[in-house]
Amino acid sequence: MAQEYRNPSHAPFHGLFSADRIKDGDRYELSGGDRIYYAPASGRHAQHNATGASLLDSDPAVEWSGVDAGFSSNANTMRAPDVSVAPPPSGKKGWIPGVPPLAVEYADKGQNEADLQIKIKELLAAGTRFVWVARLTGPQRVEVYAKGVRMRRYSASDTLEAPGVLRNPIPVQALFDRKEAHRITLRNLLQREGYENTPEAILQEGIQRGKAEGKTKGKAEGKAEGRIEGALEAHRSPFRHSGRARYSCGCANPCAYSWLPRSKTARCMAHQSGAGK
Repeated sequence: MAQEYRNPSHAPFHGLFSADRIKDGDRYELSGGDRIYYAPASGRHAQHNATGASLLDSDPAVEWSGVDAGFSSNANTMRAPDVSVAPPPSGKKGWIPGVPPLAVEYADKGQNEADLQIKIKELLAAGTRFVWVARLTGPQRVEVYAKGVRMRRYSASDTLEAPGVLRNPIPVQALFDRKEAHRITLRNLLQREGYENTPEAILQEGIQRGKAEGKTKGKAEGKAEGRIEGALEAHRSPFRHSGRARYSCGCANPCAYSWLPRSKTARCMAHQSGAGK
């Protein structure tokens, strides 16, 4: 979800709230019965949410993903990660039961770290397998949280994996760089259609196939031309010498050349017509 701002007017509303009292579109999450206000996302934050969601959704193993989707693990808790990867929801009204196997949070300026850590713990305790926190301030990096293990930090040159959730590794850079995200998305989409090679390999394969088909077609056309020339030579033989002389001087009878291509016969007739004037 968008960054939380701890302005006095937007401080947590203490008091036991239940998830069903928060309506779709309300800018609140629920933690242990306390409502927490989240402001709308900035342009940069919103762009990263969209890029990250599209990137993860394209993975061949992913059946469903969502942005700011509300998950309720119990009556007093409802969390909405920036990006979630989960099995397809049932379609019933209300918040999605449980938690997503993979949750991604983009942490920008104004992020309340204490609340972020509480959110991570709640997700992991309820069954989330991986929480990725992509830091939008400072060097590009992603913090990976999983239950029972220490947090690990990955730099822009590293790759991320989510076994059992994603089929393919994700370069850290793809969570920050839109162009890199599109490149990985293309690879994933091709795999969804049954193409296992990379886009570059598929392009090279197409080039080689085109060259091979071109050579085959050229050989076939060459053989066909040879057969045509052979047939013409056979028809030409009865009047090889006289015919050539007449044709070259333009005095030949066009009927004698009825076996020639129409264009040549037409030229011959035109020549004779001109000569007779």
